Amino acid sequence: MSIVIVGGGLAGASAVEELRGQGYDGDLVLLGAEPYLPYHRPPLSKDVLLGDKEPDATDVHDQGWYDEHSVDVHTGTAVTAIDRDRRVVVTGSGEVGYDTLLLATGSEPRRLDVDGADVAYLRTRDDARALRARLLERPRLLIVGAGWIGLEAAAAARAAGCQVTVVEPQSQPLLGVMGERVGRMFADLHREHGVDLRLGTSFDGVPPVPADLVLVAVGAVPRVDLAREAGLAVANGVLVDATLRTSDPAVLAAGDIAAHDHPRLGRIRVEHWDNAIEQGKVAARNLLGADEAYERTPYFFTDQYDLGMEYFGHVPSEHLDDVVVRGDLDGRRAVVFWHRGGRVLGGMHVNEWDAADELRELVGQTVDPAQLVRRTT
Repeated sequence: MSIVIVGGGLAGASAVEELRGQGYDGDLVLLGAEPYLPYHRPPLSKDVLLGDKEPDATDVHDQGWYDEHSVDVHTGTAVTAIDRDRRVVVTGSGEVGYDTLLLATGSEPRRLDVDGADVAYLRTRDDARALRARLLERPRLLIVGAGWIGLEAAAAARAAGCQVTVVEPQSQPLLGVMGERVGRMFADLHREHGVDLRLGTSFDGVPPVPADLVLVAVGAVPRVDLAREAGLAVANGVLVDATLRTSDPAVLAAGDIAAHDHPRLGRIRVEHWDNAIEQGKVAARNLLGADEAYERTPYFFTDQYDLGMEYFGHVPSEHLDDVVVRGDLDGRRAVVFWHRGGRVLGGMHVNEWDAADELRELVGQTVDPAQLVRRTT
């Protein structure tokens, strides 16, 4: 039996680790387009930009681990086609046969045309290394987009002493994820740290302020061209069922590209670190013949200045204003719940680290909203 994984990111690395952990001793090939072994991406916009960690310290495993576990890793190797009839993937240097295949090709930043300034993106280790070097020059930095990457980069840039302007077309940062009330907390946080935050401001390609560097942080798109050209079902990601199988039972998909039919949450696609790790594990077991549904509650975290946050769940946009707050959101020590008629859809804590277990427990449960305010961990 031969298993091939296309994509050298965290989902692929997690699958490789689980396959060997489950006792699979057959041929195992990992094909990654980047010139690096699989690495963790969250530190790129946090520790690496802050200068607290070197980009090379983000590897999941070193080469010795892959050698010891007989994983045939090919870095700098882009897959150009998949022939599902012959069960081979095509690279620039030849073909690799498979019995089962995992697609974990990740996502890439949305691009914008920008006039009159250097332009940067933040997705890869090389991006983070180059951006950190520029921040040390203390440029006038314009960030387009007040999402997670934009806000974390703004915090790192202010720590480096840069003049930072952020433009965002919505009325608050993170509006489509956190809603108006919580988004306002993030706006206040950044303004208190000297960020010129311009909300309700669209970007037409011309910087609205003098800028030496423009960081475009307007979201990411899943890399689905390979899957589409192979004839797999694609719609805002590679369509997979609850077990992460694509329209071809011999091909699974995990991580950023997987538009997953979640047993509780419906069709969702999650672009976060925890999802890549955990879907990689489930995909590995299913590659070996299991029929396990991926049911994990989405999770993500952020660190900005003195704010640390963990979030659990998935809240549809129409319920972002159905929010219950325990604690002091303005003082940035709080626990927040989003609900639909008392059913907890999502929850997060802000600098309340002991609340994480409670949040994991309550998401998906039906609770009197008044009880959420009073409840203690």
